[in-house]
Amino acid sequence: MANRHPEEQPFHQHDALKSGINGALIGGVAGLTVSAVQNSLAKRNIGAWGVFSRTGSTVGMFTAVATVYNFSKDASANLREKDDTLNVTIASFLSGATIGLRTGRMPQIIGFGAAFSVIMSAFEYTGGSLRGGPRTEVPEMDEYDRKEYLRKNRRRPIEETISEIGEGRGIKPPGYEERRRERLKEKYGVDIKPVSANVE
Repeated sequence: MANRHPEEQPFHQHDALKSGINGALIGGVAGLTVSAVQNSLAKRNIGAWGVFSRTGSTVGMFTAVATVYNFSKDASANLREKDDTLNVTIASFLSGATIGLRTGRMPQIIGFGAAFSVIMSAFEYTGGSLRGGPRTEVPEMDEYDRKEYLRKNRRRPIEETISEIGEGRGIKPPGYEERRRERLKEKYGVDIKPVSANVE
């Protein structure tokens, strides 16, 4: 009996602290950008330091969420010794709960965590890409060879296509003109002579 399950790759430990620091840097830059946009769209002139004084909580929130997500994703992977969707589910719940901590109310903490967890888990489970899943016909092929392979693999003989959709309407297989003349003669009694391009 053939082995139905692919061979599982051995688990390698992730550096959760490094991931958390990277997440903090990325989240901090994203938060600073969003805070600067909020500051520039304010109706009153707040000044350059308004990025930190007025909308600075945005920077802190983005930094905290990204740090918690990246750290808890790798920490749960290390504890479970698996790389799967459940790690994303755990990390998403914790980072969503971090967003809810701002309100200080338990239903919102749980609600933000659950909503963020469902969305991110579904995204990760369906491939984690907005472009679709990986193309695994032949991994060594470049894009041009892959498309040529698909064209050859799905190409149908012209006889099969003609038998399904029929002749005419621009589809003229060999012997089409003779068959057309015979059909017109049977149906209408008109004999059509082939036109010659040579002038006699």
